[in-house]
Amino acid sequence: MEVNIKEEQIKNTEGMEELSPEQTETISPVERIAELEKTIQQLKDQLLRKAAEFENYKRRTENDYLERVRYSNEDLIFDLLPVLDDFERSLKISQDKKDFDSFFRGVEFIYQKLSKLFVKQGVEAYEVVGKEFDPHLHDALMQLPKSDVPPHTILEEVEKGYMMHGKVLRHAKVVVSGEAIEEPQPAESVN
Repeated sequence: MEVNIKEEQIKNTEGMEELSPEQTETISPVERIAELEKTIQQLKDQLLRKAAEFENYKRRTENDYLERVRYSNEDLIFDLLPVLDDFERSLKISQDKKDFDSFFRGVEFIYQKLSKLFVKQGVEAYEVVGKEFDPHLHDALMQLPKSDVPPHTILEEVEKGYMMHGKVLRHAKVVVSGEAIEEPQPAESVN
């Protein structure tokens, strides 16, 4: 790296006049100062140009990044548009007809289409009922005492949990089993 810097410095100073040792002896101190001031000015100009180039580079890089962030979901949104169209068609048909079965089939079709789109994007629901509660995957909404299942077993899924490429996107909201509460036995009376 140091070699490259030195080579670049040599290239950058090529336009400047180099004085041989014999020339420096014959040049007056005033002329030498003028030459050095000229060299200093040329170096300052180069420095300012490089600083401006770097600022432009930073601005371009930041703009490119912001542009990528702004349109990062473009493919997903494009894939969602047909689902939105299907919802609009279903709603329009349901207003024209009072046939609930057709409306239900339309909504079911849209649900399947949307589910496939999520799978395509790496988003999948995960099964929870009957599994042991894991705070990294589940949010417990309620705990019910149960004697027929081990404690901390998920009894019911209130809201599905989703993962995206193996990372939890949304925790599943669940009802969990707790330890069964033993009913106090009535005391037997001794007569």
